[in-house]
Amino acid sequence: MKLVVQRVKEASCTVDNKVTGSIGTGFMVLVGIGLEDNKDIARKMAAKLSKLRVFEDENEKMNLSLYDVGGSILSISQFTLYADASGGNRPSFVNAMKGEEANGLYEYFNECLRELDLKVETGIFGADMAVKLWNDGPVTIILDSKELFK
Repeated sequence: MKLVVQRVKEASCTVDNKVTGSIGTGFMVLVGIGLEDNKDIARKMAAKLSKLRVFEDENEKMNLSLYDVGGSILSISQFTLYADASGGNRPSFVNAMKGEEANGLYEYFNECLRELDLKVETGIFGADMAVKLWNDGPVTIILDSKELFK
């Protein structure tokens, strides 16, 4: 599982001219689900994300978590995080989990975050989404389960 985490002042997702999710301070997270991912990895990634300390404290050090700042999450499914362009200029997505199975794991990941008492807004899996964000910092962190849980 790959997460691209952006610290935001606000973020929203629109599908067919309707806002599907909107947050203030928090994380806009692009969520990629790979072929080898499972519920255990999704649960661990949710726990890791929930504790990520990248908000500034009173000393301007990145030391605070979502809980500390009352932040929320805008979670956006993003299979293209598993793009492989090593064989040419047109990326392959063969390492991304497909369709219904990926959607189930994406929904499970979001539910794990909610069980950790976080407010989670979402896009729509598989839809053409317009994501708008006001990046704070900018701060962008990439979390890859293959690197975190070897």
